[in-house]
Amino acid sequence: MFLARDQSERFRHFLAQEDPQRVPWDFIEPVIEDDDAWQRHLRAILALHEVDIGDLRGRGIRVALDCVNGAGGPAMAELLSELGCTVEAIGMNPDGRFPRDPEPTAANLTELCTLVRDTGADVGFAVDPDADRLALVDETGRAMGEDLTLAFAAAVVLRRTPGPVVTNLSTSQVLNDVADAFSVPLTRAPVGEINVAEQMIAERAVVGGEGSNGGVILPALHHTRDAPMAAALILQHLVDIGGPPSSAAARWPSYSIVKEKIKFPREALAGAYQMLEEDLNGATLDHSDGLWLAWRDRSTWLHVRPSGTEPIVRLIAEAPDEDGARALLDHATGLLEGVV
Repeated sequence: MFLARDQSERFRHFLAQEDPQRVPWDFIEPVIEDDDAWQRHLRAILALHEVDIGDLRGRGIRVALDCVNGAGGPAMAELLSELGCTVEAIGMNPDGRFPRDPEPTAANLTELCTLVRDTGADVGFAVDPDADRLALVDETGRAMGEDLTLAFAAAVVLRRTPGPVVTNLSTSQVLNDVADAFSVPLTRAPVGEINVAEQMIAERAVVGGEGSNGGVILPALHHTRDAPMAAALILQHLVDIGGPPSSAAARWPSYSIVKEKIKFPREALAGAYQMLEEDLNGATLDHSDGLWLAWRDRSTWLHVRPSGTEPIVRLIAEAPDEDGARALLDHATGLLEGVV
C-alpha cells in the first residue's frame, strides 16, 4: 500500500531537515528477489470464491488485450489462459516502450477497439503499465469507460457476499446503483488509492476501488488495485449475466462524465469553494477532498479538487446525459475563471 497522508507528511518533513539522520550502509537491508511472487498471486486469484474456474473454462471467452508494452503483459496473458480464454493481444512486449499514451482511457484505446471488431472478441481489456487499472471495450468495439469496470466487479462480489462498498468521490453514480440493487451501503473517500483502502478497512468493505480510473480492490485478495483480479471478476460477470458487455451495461442507468482542468492559485481555493456553494445551491456537500456537490439523488454531481503536484484545479461533472454534465462543468469553470 501507499503511505497514508500522515505518514507521507512525516516523511516529507524528515527529508526537508537540513541534516536528516541516515542509516549506515551496513544496516540497509538487501534486495530479495521473489521469482514465485506472480505464481502465488495467480493461484490466489484462481482460488477466489467469486471466480468459478470450471464455468469460465467451459465458456472459452474470446478476449482482445492491450497491455501497452507494460509489466502486466505476461501476467494478464497467463491469467486469461488459465481461465480458458482465447486471446488476441497487442502491446505485449514488456520493455516499457509505450506505443501510445499508457493511460487506458477511451481516447487511447482506438487500436484495441479495432482489434475487438476485427477478431470478433467477446470483450476487450486494456491495462496500464503496472497493471492496477483495467478498462473495458464491449463486443461492438466501443470503449466503455473505466467506471463500469468497478461497477461490474462489484456486482460479482455483492451477488455472493453482500457488504459495504467504498469508492472515491470522483467515481460514477453507477456504483451507487449497484450498491442499492444489493441493499448495501456505499461510502465515498477522497481520491487516492490509500484513502479508499483505509476507508475500506474501517468500513470492513467487501469490495471497492476507484471507478474513476478502473481500479478494483478486493479485500479477500488484498487492499490494492489489481487488474488481473479485476479481469477475472469481469469475465465472471459476463458468465453470471449470460450476455456480452453491452448487455451488462444496459442493466444499469447510463451517465456521462466530463472532465476539465484549469490553472488556479491554491491560495484562492477557499473563496472559490464558497462561491461555488453559494451559486450552485441546493446540493449535498462534501469537503473531504476539495469540494463535492451532488443533486437529484446524486445522479448529477460536481467534484472540484486541486492537483497535488501542479497549480491547477481539476473539475469532474456527471449527469444522466452529456449535455447536462457539460453545462454544469462549463458553468463551474466559468465561475472559477472569473475569480482569477
